[in-house]
Amino acid sequence: MASEIVIQLIVSGLALGFIYALVSIEYTIIFNATGLLNFSHDKLIMLGAYVFAGQYIIRMGASPTIAIIATVLTMFLFGVFVASGIFNPLRNMASPIFAVIGTVILGRILTELARIVWGATPFTVPGFLKGVVTLGNIVITKANLSIIGVSTIIVITLQIFFKSTKMGKAMRCVQQNKTAAALMGINVPANINFTIALSAVICTAIGIMVIPLFTIDLTIANMIGLKGFASGVIGGFGYLPGAILGGITIGIVENLSTLIIPTLYKDCVAFVLLIAFLLIKPSGLLGHKK
Repeated sequence: MASEIVIQLIVSGLALGFIYALVSIEYTIIFNATGLLNFSHDKLIMLGAYVFAGQYIIRMGASPTIAIIATVLTMFLFGVFVASGIFNPLRNMASPIFAVIGTVILGRILTELARIVWGATPFTVPGFLKGVVTLGNIVITKANLSIIGVSTIIVITLQIFFKSTKMGKAMRCVQQNKTAAALMGINVPANINFTIALSAVICTAIGIMVIPLFTIDLTIANMIGLKGFASGVIGGFGYLPGAILGGITIGIVENLSTLIIPTLYKDCVAFVLLIAFLLIKPSGLLGHKK
């Protein structure tokens, strides 16, 4: 029985770990492309969840695929709008604090926008990714299996995209040196627009996947966002494989910690690990490999 409990904790921890990893990846690709941190990413996750829930409930009884496609397209276009209105105009300012303030204000705007459109009352999406899968005496929720499967596909797709496609290679060039990339004919502002839009799509995927785990409200992604940032630092900030490893590490460790500490304190584990790494190994698990 004890081993079955451990396996269930590892599976659910792996699912949450992939969520944290995706948040960290979103942080990383924006930081590498612009040199700036997006402090509104948790609000983009929240907005993605709300937009999907609105689409899904309107089309209740229809395939959720339609709602997912509509949400992804909406958030992609919104990402382009954010990049054009905030990141590109502010990234060349004398101080990066202007862009940081811009993303913080964007987060507040998105919160109030969601409050006006959908209200402040928490709600759920009936029937979405509900149910369990039983393997012997081990019970795994369909939501956790979906998160692990979809997140794995996203991670693999991103790796292939960055290494094998023309756009992906151009994004890597911009990450390395924007001036040299511009001299080679790469449209840097357009590249950054696409990067921010891609990060908005990742946030949307996160928002949709966590709907079965949390009640949809204005704070649905607050803790997820903080742990995603911690994942990036623990794995090695600015390095995609490090972001993935950091997220999975936090997810599994914090879940297994409930075997020895009260569940109430589980959320503290990520931040204890963050402080420990900052003090002992600030370069993270995978260092500054490029």
